[in-house]
Amino acid sequence: MIRILAVAALLIPTALPLHAFETRATSAFVIDHTTGTVLLNKNADTPLPPASMSKLMTLFLAFEAIERGQLSMTDELVVSAHANSFGGSTLFLRTGERVKVEDLLRGIIVLSGNDACVVIAEALSPDGTEGGFARLMTRRAQELGMTNSTFANSSGWPAAGHRMSMRDLGLLAKHLLDDFPEYYPMFSEKEFLFDPNESSNRRNRNPLLGLGIGADGLKTGHTQEAGYGLTGSAKQGDRRVIFVLSGMDSAAARAEESEAVVNWAFRQFAQRTIATGGERIATAKVWEGSEPEVGLVPVEDISVLLPILTGAKVSADVVYTGPIQAPVTAGTQLAELVLQPEDLPEQRIPLVAESDVAHGGFLAKVSTAAMSLFEAIRGPATPESGA
Repeated sequence: MIRILAVAALLIPTALPLHAFETRATSAFVIDHTTGTVLLNKNADTPLPPASMSKLMTLFLAFEAIERGQLSMTDELVVSAHANSFGGSTLFLRTGERVKVEDLLRGIIVLSGNDACVVIAEALSPDGTEGGFARLMTRRAQELGMTNSTFANSSGWPAAGHRMSMRDLGLLAKHLLDDFPEYYPMFSEKEFLFDPNESSNRRNRNPLLGLGIGADGLKTGHTQEAGYGLTGSAKQGDRRVIFVLSGMDSAAARAEESEAVVNWAFRQFAQRTIATGGERIATAKVWEGSEPEVGLVPVEDISVLLPILTGAKVSADVVYTGPIQAPVTAGTQLAELVLQPEDLPEQRIPLVAESDVAHGGFLAKVSTAAMSLFEAIRGPATPESGA
């Protein structure tokens, strides 16, 4: 493995130290969606009762079913006696009533309807039961990398073993944003009146909608065991953050803490572009090629998130296994640029071949053999380094 320090350390000319956000939440996870940088991790991998935030998984599976053609927004699904048996937040559905899928989805997103979740679950369950759908939820979550999530029902109703970590909820929110942008606007709807005769549950409980801070989703949750939680997202300019809080002791505390987290994430960090797509970052030696080396370039612009109020450094290594065997095709990934911002997790960016390098034939083999003999006599080379 050859390691080349190919980019000089970057300096942001300020002097105040970075302090992590001191959240009152029992568990918290904040990620910059644009760069993938984790900004806050407090017990984020601990499986906890997610309450209604787990409805996001029911919605994810419903959106997948619509994309597959298994379900459509205009389908009408029947309400079972089991669906009608739930209390808490509901759409006040009646047994035997038929409800459009679009209304059920809005009822889950805006009104947190437990009964609407069960109607969707029973329609998509492999065995027609909510329990069967919960098993499907768990299996699909594992496939998505949500390794600390297990589901006992579709709504987050308190149940033994029904658990999610805050990191898993953050990953799920990212999937909803990235995979289903056409449905995401529903999460910012402040009100949904499903039944004019039952208007007591018509307003979205997300306390950040309408505050002018870019918040546009996703889902609140509350049970006595879980406390008050929120899986949220906000966009300001070109940046978007996803945040998950759990274990707050009141709705007011949830609102205050969520707004504070959003403001902190946007005000204390800035995105910096350090290289443009197609710009040569480094070179790699080519074995038996028509050229002795090939340029390594990123496919897209490389941005890094840095604390604003700190003299932050970014170390950068280009890492590849070499020399590269010819022929080389332009656009083939050959290396990674490993960025390590101070006080933040590392980022790994693929680097691809800048151009084609053909096999060099007999003369290239002779040259390579001579170079190998020379290096064997001289001894192993020391990797390049710089500051």
